[in-house]
Amino acid sequence: MAVDKSKLEEEASILRFYKIVLSWDYLRLLKQSDKNKSRRNDSGLSEVKDTYKDVDDYLATFEPLLFEEVKAQIIQGKDDEEKAEWKLVLTNNCSETDGFLSSTIILEDVQSVSQNDLLLLSEKQFGEGKELPTKYVFALVEHRHDSRLQVTLRMNLSGEVQGINVDEIEPCPRLLNMRSLVSEVNKPLYILKICSLSTIVREYVALRSVSSLPFKDLILAAAENNSLEDQAWEIPRSLMEYIESNHNKSQLDAIRVGLSRKRFVLIQGPPGTGKTQTILGLLSAILHATPARVSSKGKLCGIKRGPELPLQEKHNHWVKASPWLHGINPRDAKMPENGDDGFFPTTGNELKPEVVNSSRKYRVRVLVCAPSNSALDEIVLRLLNTGIRDEKNRAYNPKIVRIGLRPHHSVQTVSMDYLVEQKLAGMDFQTSDKQKHGGTGRERDTIRASILDQAAIVFSTLSFSGSVLFSKLNRGFDVVIIDEAAQAVEPATLVPLANGCKQVYLVGDPVQLPATVISPLAEKFGYGMSLFKRFQRAGYPVMMLKTQYRMHPEIRMFPSREFYGGALEDGSDVKDRTERLWHQYRCFGPFCFFDIHEGKESQPSGSGSWVNEDEVDFVLILYHKMVTRYPELKSSSRLAIISPYRHQVKLFRDRFKNTFSVESDKIVDINTIDGFQGREKDVAIFSCVRSSKDKGIGFVSDFRRMNVGITRARSSVLVVGSVSTLKRDKHWKSLVESAEQRNSLFKVSKPYKEFFSDESLKSMAASEAKPEPTGAPLTETEVDIDAPAYGNTGDADQVAMDDYGDGDGDGYDGGGMDED
Repeated sequence: MAVDKSKLEEEASILRFYKIVLSWDYLRLLKQSDKNKSRRNDSGLSEVKDTYKDVDDYLATFEPLLFEEVKAQIIQGKDDEEKAEWKLVLTNNCSETDGFLSSTIILEDVQSVSQNDLLLLSEKQFGEGKELPTKYVFALVEHRHDSRLQVTLRMNLSGEVQGINVDEIEPCPRLLNMRSLVSEVNKPLYILKICSLSTIVREYVALRSVSSLPFKDLILAAAENNSLEDQAWEIPRSLMEYIESNHNKSQLDAIRVGLSRKRFVLIQGPPGTGKTQTILGLLSAILHATPARVSSKGKLCGIKRGPELPLQEKHNHWVKASPWLHGINPRDAKMPENGDDGFFPTTGNELKPEVVNSSRKYRVRVLVCAPSNSALDEIVLRLLNTGIRDEKNRAYNPKIVRIGLRPHHSVQTVSMDYLVEQKLAGMDFQTSDKQKHGGTGRERDTIRASILDQAAIVFSTLSFSGSVLFSKLNRGFDVVIIDEAAQAVEPATLVPLANGCKQVYLVGDPVQLPATVISPLAEKFGYGMSLFKRFQRAGYPVMMLKTQYRMHPEIRMFPSREFYGGALEDGSDVKDRTERLWHQYRCFGPFCFFDIHEGKESQPSGSGSWVNEDEVDFVLILYHKMVTRYPELKSSSRLAIISPYRHQVKLFRDRFKNTFSVESDKIVDINTIDGFQGREKDVAIFSCVRSSKDKGIGFVSDFRRMNVGITRARSSVLVVGSVSTLKRDKHWKSLVESAEQRNSLFKVSKPYKEFFSDESLKSMAASEAKPEPTGAPLTETEVDIDAPAYGNTGDADQVAMDDYGDGDGDGYDGGGMDED
C-alpha cells in the first residue's frame, strides 16, 4: 500500500502558504524588489547549511527563502504585464471558509485563467501613467466553471501576515475596503493574471512534510546512520553478465551500490559518461532483483529471527499478518488473471496486468523524475528505443506511463492523456452513447488510477509528482530515481519523496547547470543549492561516472582537469570516432579560442541581456567557411551556435535569416547554454558576448555554464570571446592558458574575412595534413558573407531527442542574476 500521508498536515501547510501570500501588498512588493538587490544581511534569512540539527532548524532556513522566491516570481510576473491584460469581471456571490473569503466571479474569457493562478483583483486598472488604487488584493483561482463562465477565487481579507507568522496579523484598510467590494453582487472589478503558484506550493507542502518523511534524519544530517547491506539485492546471473558486459567499471560500481540497498545513492554523471545508460542498467537491475537474504540458489537462508514471543502475542501477530483467515484475502482482489502473486512487468503498454512465467514473487515499483519535461522525455525515449533486460537477459519494454504536461511527440504513445483516450475509445466501441462523448470525469479518474496502478515505471516531472493524481495511488513506490537532480532546488527534490519510497537515486552533476532561482536574494543565501550538492559538500559518498564517450580528448582535457580533478578518462575508441577532416586546420578544432579583442558588448534597451555584434560578424564568417568546405556540417543536427545570453541568440537567428535567406533552424542549431543541457553536436561554436575594459562578465563567470558550453561538442569546440575581459575570472583564465599551451589561441582583427584567406588557412594546416575533401579549394571570393542562400540538407529523419529544440529552450539568461 502507498504510504498514508497525513491529509490534515498537508492541508494545514497549503492553508498556511495561502494565508501568507494572499495577504501581501502587491505594490509594496514592487517597491521592495529594488532594495532587495543590494540587501545582504536581511533579517529572517539564513544561509543554507550542509547539515541541520533538527526539523525546526531546517524549516527556519528554507521556509523564509522559499517565500522570497514566491515574491520574486510575482515580481517577474509584472514584467509580463504587457502580455497579460486586465480583464473586466462581475462579482457574483461570496462566503467564508477556513479563514478565507471565497468569491465567485463572472468572466467571459474563462479559459484565460487556470487553477492555482495568482490574480490581482482591483477596483480599477493600474499601471504606467495611471493613478495607483487603494483597493486591490491577491486572489487565487480555486475552480473554473467553464460552462457557466464562472471562476471561484480565494482571498485572505482578514489582515496582513507579519513575516511568516500566521498568528501575527495586522489589520489593513486596503483589505477591509476590498471585502465590501467583493461582497456586492454584479460589482464590476478588474483582474490581472500574475503567475501560477502550482509548482511552488507543491514544493512548500513537501518542505513542511519533511518531518514525516522516512528519510528525515538522513536528509537533515546528510549522512547514512544505518546500513542495509545485509539486505542487499541479488539479480540473476544471466542478467548480471549482460550488465557487466555493457557497462564500464564506474557505471557498474554505481549499479552495485544501488543493489546494496543504501537508502540514498548519489551518482555524478559528467558530460558524455553514459548517465542515461546507467539509469537504464539500474532499472533492469532494480526490476529483477530479489533480497539476497531471502533467496540463495532457491533456498531460504540467513533469515534473522527476533526473540520468542508469548503465545497470545504470536496469535495477535498471526491475525494481522494473515487477514484472509478472518475474511477475504486482500491480495485476491489484486491478482492478475492467469498471473502469479506478483505484478511483475513483461512487455507492452496495452493496459493489461503484466504476467511473467517465472518463479519470482517480487514486483518493485519505480518513479523516475526530472526537473523539466525535456529532460524527462529524453529518458523515456531512450527506454522506448532500447528497452531494458529481464531476468533471463531478454530485451523487453516494461509497462510505463509518462505523466504531466507537454510530452514530446516521440513519447506521446506512453503519455497518460494518450493512454486514457485509447482506453476510452475501447470502451466507446462496446458501450452506450453516454460514453461516446469522451467519458465522464469520474471515468477518466478511474482509468488514470488503473493505468498508474498497472505501470511498473512511472515518469513524472518533480513538480507533477506532487499532483492530486499521485495522492490517490493504491500503492507507493519502492524506488525513486531523480535525473538532473543537481538542477533542482532542494524543496523540489522533496516533492516525489513525499509519495513514500524505500530507496532514492539522485543522478546529476553539480558542476553543470544549476537550479533556476528567480530571487537574487534567495540565491545569495544558497537557495539554489541542490540536495545533491548539499549532500556532496557534507561528505556523503558520491559515485562518479569516469569514462566519457562523447568528446575528442582535446576537448575533454580542460573540463576534466578544471572541474573533475582530472578523473575523466576517454573511452577506448573515442579519439578515432571524433577525428574529422576539418581537424587538418588548427582553426577548426578540436579545441580553439578566437580572441575578438576589438569586440564591444552592448545591452538592448530595457533588457537584462547582452549582445556582441562583432562576435556575430566573426561567427557568421567562420560558419560560412566551415560549411562551404565541409557541406556535411550544413545541418542543425551537426553544428550548433551557443551563447549564454538570450538576446545574442536572437541576434544570431535574425542575422542568419537576413544573411542566408533561410530560417536558421534549417542549417544550424542556435540556442542558449541552458537550452543545450544534455545535448551534443559535432561542432559547437560558443559566443561568450562579454567584452569591456572595466566591467565584470556577469553570470558568464558561472563555471557550471562554462562547463556545459564547452562540452556540447563531439569533435570541435570553437570559443569566441574577449581574452582580456574573460581572463578576469579564474576559470576562464585557465581556459585561455590551456589554449595558449596547445597553440590553439588565435587573435583575430578586422576585417575578419582575412583570417580565413587561403594563405592564412595554409599557415594553419597541420604538419601531417589529411587529404583535402572532395571539391576544389575555396578562393577568397567564395568566402563572401553575402553568398547565395543555403538550401535545406534534408535532415527530415533527425528526430532524436538530441535536437529537442523549442525555440527558446527555456533560455534563462540570468535575469536579475546578471549583475556587475
